[in-house]
Amino acid sequence: MKITEIAFSTYPVTDMARARAFYEGVLGLKATMDHDMGESGHWVEYDIGPGTLGLGRYEGWKPTNDGCTVGLEVDDFDAAIAKLKVAGTSFKMEPFETPVCHMAIALDPEGNAIVIHKRKPGHH
Repeated sequence: MKITEIAFSTYPVTDMARARAFYEGVLGLKATMDHDMGESGHWVEYDIGPGTLGLGRYEGWKPTNDGCTVGLEVDDFDAAIAKLKVAGTSFKMEPFETPVCHMAIALDPEGNAIVIHKRKPGHH
């Protein structure tokens, strides 16, 4: 087996409308796919660079802030954090600095953890 890329990362949600208001309204993402299956579930995708972030609503799949997270690279870290705070977003970890980046862990309205990240020059 040869794995060539991460095809997508997904967060489970319980309230798709509330989740989309955050991902589209606060984060400014544009949905590239929306597959509503009614009571069976709902899947929404956002293409970000070469990757895809998905939101899925399915019975038995629950949000958590203790699992894997998506790290979203932003162009202006301070502006991104300010926008999240104005929107009333909760943080699991307030902004901090490492030798290679600035980052914070925000919580979406479902309770999923999202890393807001900005690499320092010379790091990738």
